[in-house]
Amino acid sequence: MLAEIRWRMNKVVKDFDELRASLDLESKRISVQKLEAMINQPGFWDDQQKAQEIMKQLNGLKAKIHQIQEMETYLEEVEIMCQLSEEENDTDLLKEIEAKLVSIEDEVEKLQIEVLLSEPYDKNNAIISLHPGAGGTESQDWAEMLYRMYMRWAEKKGFVIEVLDFLPGDEAGIKSVTFSVAGDNAYGYLKSEKGVHRLVRISPFDASGRRHTSFASVDVIPEVSDEEELKIDPVELKVDTYRAGGAGGQHVNKTDSAVRITHLPTGIVVQCQNERSQHANRLAAMKILTAKLFELKQRQKEEELVKIRGEQQDIGWGSQIRSYVFHPYSMIKDHRTDVEVGNVEKVMNGDLDIFISAYLHGLGSQK
Repeated sequence: MLAEIRWRMNKVVKDFDELRASLDLESKRISVQKLEAMINQPGFWDDQQKAQEIMKQLNGLKAKIHQIQEMETYLEEVEIMCQLSEEENDTDLLKEIEAKLVSIEDEVEKLQIEVLLSEPYDKNNAIISLHPGAGGTESQDWAEMLYRMYMRWAEKKGFVIEVLDFLPGDEAGIKSVTFSVAGDNAYGYLKSEKGVHRLVRISPFDASGRRHTSFASVDVIPEVSDEEELKIDPVELKVDTYRAGGAGGQHVNKTDSAVRITHLPTGIVVQCQNERSQHANRLAAMKILTAKLFELKQRQKEEELVKIRGEQQDIGWGSQIRSYVFHPYSMIKDHRTDVEVGNVEKVMNGDLDIFISAYLHGLGSQK
């Protein structure tokens, strides 16, 4: 057992050394000093929004430095414990070493993923929209199952969820839902979920107990900050108000609080009815519209580069990325990475990290 632990220790130390070089702690310490100097300047808190952004950046840097230093300490402790175990032939100590090593391996894996999240908008919050495919109640129920899965995943991460628009199904499930997920690297993690998700199961809505195949699309876009926001001309917007439907209370249903905004030049339509006031719904709808226009602009840039290079590139919009089979066997398979998981219930309860990790490692190997 000690030989196996030694081998794992050597691998962890090697991976950690590579990560430490990638993270460049010295430059982070210099950045901390510069930000602390800014905070000590008179009038720093005059611009509250900017001050909060700087404080968030500073706290993030300090947390990362502390995380690396803590890892160094853990590795030193495990090395000392390994030496003691060898000298004293203490098998009980090996169990403690094993437990600590598992924890260290998990932390190294998390750091590796964070290093892979290096694209310009990976650190942003995410806006997710779910839409069921053809199939009525069956597909609408599948969309709600996916919605619950992402909510569970986000809650486990400690991310903040805000429902921007929710349209319930006629009998069960949902016709559509749009929600934001706020937290460090939220978009970087969740961009792996963009695409069509396929479900195979015995339908609870079929009295004959037949097997059904359902589809739902997941759209994930980054929420852009003030610095990245596009300048949208109000003249280019068509704004409609209407009475909100579904849950929300009597106040919501008796007033024209729901808002639908159409961006005339592109034809992009967004709506929000989840807030209680028309003003709040309009702000939420504009947040979604800004993110969608920003994504469209980035996609157009990528397509233009492809034309310049003269290459054929499949953008992959609407392509099936993952299958969830509940019957005749239990298996969830990601078609991009070939990762398979047999514990369907665990995944549907928000355990998505194995799929996200494989996707990000695949992107990293392509760079």
